[in-house]
Amino acid sequence: MAPSRRDHLVETALKLFYRNGFNATGIDTILAESGVAKMTLYKHFRSKDELILAALTLRDERFRNWLMTEMEKASTDPEERLLAMFDALETWFRGKAFPGLGFSGCAFINAAGEFSDPSHPAHRLAAEHKTRVVEYLTKLCKEAGLRGPAELAEKLALLKEGAIATAHVRSMPEAAGLAREMAVTLIAASREKK
Repeated sequence: MAPSRRDHLVETALKLFYRNGFNATGIDTILAESGVAKMTLYKHFRSKDELILAALTLRDERFRNWLMTEMEKASTDPEERLLAMFDALETWFRGKAFPGLGFSGCAFINAAGEFSDPSHPAHRLAAEHKTRVVEYLTKLCKEAGLRGPAELAEKLALLKEGAIATAHVRSMPEAAGLAREMAVTLIAASREKK
């Protein structure tokens, strides 16, 4: 089934925002790339901010679904799933996870940076995305019977975020493997102290 004009517009906006930035990407560029008329844009979105939120919502759904699927298909063991997150990240860092998008860092880190006021809806949406990932990691830590599951999940999330930033800023996809090595140590320490 062909995507609706709205879906095509959001898809195009996501691609352009991700590659070029939210503030640097103008509505005219999105319209030209999507082939959608301005009237159609304003039929679905009252402002560029609404389009940004729709694009970030789509990215949240896709990214979390992709990441969790990659982790779950790697193993049935929750500890192995936690480590598989870093393997999935390396695939993403090498531009192989999302065809047509490549790797331009984290859309949510980028959004929080461009919309630095914590009360801005895009900043809040970015924070919600990160919280959802931590909640999933906490669930896996609990399933694995690891000590201090919420704290461990936060530490693993910090490794993930550091790997993303390093891979993006320094063009270093192997940052995922380095973060994985640190995660092995953290997980082992959480097991030993039980």
